[in-house]
Amino acid sequence: MISKGYKPVIGVTMGDPAGVGPEIVAKAAAQGILAKDAHPIIVGDQRLFKRGMEIAKVKVDFQVAATLEEALTMDGIVVLDTRKFDAADLVMGELREECGRDAATNIQTCVQYCRQGLMDGICFAPNNKAAMKKAGFVLHGAIDLLAGFFQFTGNRGELNVLDDVWTARVTSHIPVKDISARLTEEGILNSIHLVNDTLKRAGIAKPRIAVAALNPHGGEGGTCGREEVEVIAPTVEKAKAMGIETDGPFPADTLFIKLFNREYDAAVTMFHDQGQIAMKLKGFDQGVTVMAGLPNPVTTCSHGSAFDIAGKGIANPGAWGNSYGLVVKMAAVDKLARVKEG
Repeated sequence: MISKGYKPVIGVTMGDPAGVGPEIVAKAAAQGILAKDAHPIIVGDQRLFKRGMEIAKVKVDFQVAATLEEALTMDGIVVLDTRKFDAADLVMGELREECGRDAATNIQTCVQYCRQGLMDGICFAPNNKAAMKKAGFVLHGAIDLLAGFFQFTGNRGELNVLDDVWTARVTSHIPVKDISARLTEEGILNSIHLVNDTLKRAGIAKPRIAVAALNPHGGEGGTCGREEVEVIAPTVEKAKAMGIETDGPFPADTLFIKLFNREYDAAVTMFHDQGQIAMKLKGFDQGVTVMAGLPNPVTTCSHGSAFDIAGKGIANPGAWGNSYGLVVKMAAVDKLARVKEG
């Protein structure tokens, strides 16, 4: 059995060096968030972490390790020093290939340790997709990058979390004109399964899931679009038959009233902005993104690298701190489940 004092090992990356990542990681560390319930190992150049502390105007006691084996023997905040990024001449807010390479490579290192069973989860600070692409990494979203590193081809997707309210999306980074054609029973059912399974990994035994309609007023009985009648509603019924607590489709303009009133734990939306607008209006600087479906729990904050305020010391660490707390919880649940199975 896992002892009461068990702390999951969480790999932390500082995101794009020219963004707010190093600053918010330093602020979260200074607030005592990292080492409270986990064994954090920051994978990256210690000079970048020091730069983050300078920008944040905080002081954090930390130890430096040259290898993961050494890091695992240390207490408190540990930096696994990659010695690959000198922050001395870094121009904050500048899109640079080497920044994208550093951010992606550090995540890849954490994934390798997860696959070896040496880390339980990963929490990464905001990356910049353009910088990563410039460095030669192929991705539409962070989930693609992570799945490639894990060599994972199963059901996966990005879920968003705010104050214990979760959202998923059936389609994501595609043009609005392509949404309807991409809505299939398989895609909707995959999203429902992903939400159900991931919420269980987060400790919710019987998730309650609401499914959004696509058209105004839920399609008005098929007179304002047929997607609800022909695809969405039949899929909801199929999910119910599988024992998943699912309702809908609900018109999107009222669904989030139900969600924020806690009638449901999660919503499955049909496209990116259908859920993201509501969640970000509710709490832009507190939201979490979960890279759901992967072999190990992986989270980050819902906002980006924020080049416009990078280096100014004003970045809010709240969302990233929330993402760290969630990955710790998920990693502990995962660990307990593996112990029970074994």
